[in-house]
Amino acid sequence: MMVIVVENAPPRLRGRLSLWFAEVRAGVYVGVYNRRTRERIWEEVKQMIGDGSAVMAWSAQTDSGFEFEGVGANRREAIDFDGLTLVKFKPPPPGASIAQTGAHTEDKAAK
Repeated sequence: MMVIVVENAPPRLRGRLSLWFAEVRAGVYVGVYNRRTRERIWEEVKQMIGDGSAVMAWSAQTDSGFEFEGVGANRREAIDFDGLTLVKFKPPPPGASIAQTGAHTEDKAAK
């Protein structure tokens, strides 16, 4: 299984993704494809994303059971912790307000 989540994606890309995947929520696409097809789809996402951002996660034979890759502006990054993939938040850019970083929204979601 694989999941692609897009933010601020051009309509052309969203339409293209909806041909290949089920759009279970706005900007969240789910499907089942092999490695070769997944890589081809991801190349198209990277070419078409423009100023937006996207992340793709897929099932993998790892300790965490998945892998993921992102493109575009994102404060999250994957780190390896003894073979387990974890997500680390990058610090906000200097002078950025809470509204610009989304930190307030993310903190509320965690509660």
